[in-house]
Amino acid sequence: MINGSCYKNALISGANNILRHKDEVNALNIFPVPDGDTGTNMSMTIQAAAATLEETDSPGIAEVAAAAASAMLKSARGNSGVILSLLFRGIANGLKGKDSINGKDFTAALRMGVTAAYEAVMNPTEGTILTVARMACEAGEVASEAEDDPIIVFNAVCASAQETLAATPDMLPVLKKAGVVDAGGKGLCLIFEGMLSLIRDGIMIQSDVAVTPDADAKEKETAEFFRNAAAEFDSVINFTYCTEFIIGKNTDVTKSYLELKAFLETIGDCVVVADDDDIIKVHVHTEHPGQALEEAVTFGQLLTVKIENMKEQHRKAAEKYEREKAKAAAEEKKKEALKPVAPVDEVGFVSVASGDGLETVFKDLGCYHVVNGGQSMNPSTEDIYEAVMATPAKTVFVFPNNKNIILAAEQVIPLVTDRSVIIIPTKTIPQGLVALLAYSEDAAAEQNADAMTLAAKGVATGQVTYAARNSEFGNTKIREGEIIALNNGKLTHKDKDPVHAVVKLAKDMIKRDTSYVTIIYGQDINEAQANVALETIQARAGSHVEVSLIEGGQPIYYFILSVE
Repeated sequence: MINGSCYKNALISGANNILRHKDEVNALNIFPVPDGDTGTNMSMTIQAAAATLEETDSPGIAEVAAAAASAMLKSARGNSGVILSLLFRGIANGLKGKDSINGKDFTAALRMGVTAAYEAVMNPTEGTILTVARMACEAGEVASEAEDDPIIVFNAVCASAQETLAATPDMLPVLKKAGVVDAGGKGLCLIFEGMLSLIRDGIMIQSDVAVTPDADAKEKETAEFFRNAAAEFDSVINFTYCTEFIIGKNTDVTKSYLELKAFLETIGDCVVVADDDDIIKVHVHTEHPGQALEEAVTFGQLLTVKIENMKEQHRKAAEKYEREKAKAAAEEKKKEALKPVAPVDEVGFVSVASGDGLETVFKDLGCYHVVNGGQSMNPSTEDIYEAVMATPAKTVFVFPNNKNIILAAEQVIPLVTDRSVIIIPTKTIPQGLVALLAYSEDAAAEQNADAMTLAAKGVATGQVTYAARNSEFGNTKIREGEIIALNNGKLTHKDKDPVHAVVKLAKDMIKRDTSYVTIIYGQDINEAQANVALETIQARAGSHVEVSLIEGGQPIYYFILSVE
């Protein structure tokens, strides 16, 4: 039998296991856009449950399951996180009133979770986490008919989950082409494996990754010494250039590395010289890196060289620190403002966006609150819930503005009891802006919802970002770091310059009946670059198209295009 204590520890073990492997799961994302969401979202979702359970002493499995499910739902991030939370909420519903369970009890509860997850997704796709959960549940049901021992049943669940995960590329051609399994399914397998470790073996997987013995321990030890010794002196900048290099020793050189160290100390400070059988590794701060390198070649060949202007680095770091401090203060102030208020107005709006400029635009259009988030930064259900409750309106329209946030936003609806919440399923920033502009004070809430949803579908979205990983689409090979352009989510071309990429993208998107184009530029584009894009696109679009420019300040995307 599995009691509350065992289930609690099993969930914590599962949370720890996916935390250990979240980067591995993130790497399975097949589209090169920098999202890296699946592993992070699932890990953050179940970690919330683990944190809650650490403080839970209830002996009953029903209470433990309910506490975990509640925490996961509130912290659910992205589609994968929401589906995970729904699976465990269904399990919690199936365990109501129980102090302990056998194998049949667990599979019956898991079936409720699978059903809830499938029902929450508008168009369930097989070959995903949903399939892995369903097939695992079916295998558990078969096993429980023969023997309801929870260990035997959970073994069957995990084995089937792994088997189904391996088959996901045969179910989804896009996975097969990329040569990967489904990321969400992999995350679920990791959680199940962590739970099995506790249930079967009594071993809780820890979140910290153990360091394995390494044959190159001496080399790592030397590198660690070098790094620590160099860093000890980095707080005081007496010289401009931090110069690091590795010398491959010439066998016929008889000079000692101590002679090199003595010379470097005459032209700089923070000198660290690490000598090995074949190489000499050097760190020095100096005004004359050239002299250091000239002396270095008398000992052998330069294998690597890195020279950095520390004063410039310090200036940039100081500026970044001030920006981050100001941003943190603003976020703290914003969070303090998210206090529940009574619904007195008829209508209010909540939007999701990232970037100071976009936040200002959405607030100018009437949003009470703008939840910080977007690609790679999916807000949780609780984040959106708090913004809704801090909006003093009887009907609150929510604009997720990202396809991976819509499901998390929809989970807010049953949590709110004192006001109506309507989710407008906007998938991009342009869709959110156009939907807000379609609102009419003279129309009823349902009519507005229909009108705003329809308006959102009428705008085309272009995005210019960078490839987060090597990938291949069709005959196009993409290297990590290359600039890529997306037309309504579909990759159209790659480039080396974001301005050139957005100009070409606009050319592809602007049609004869296009009337408006809005260029939203991000935090990594300066005003001069943005104006070049504006002038070039306007010239090519012609006078019949109105082209405008907005400083969005968004991360990830150099440019976002709205074409109507």
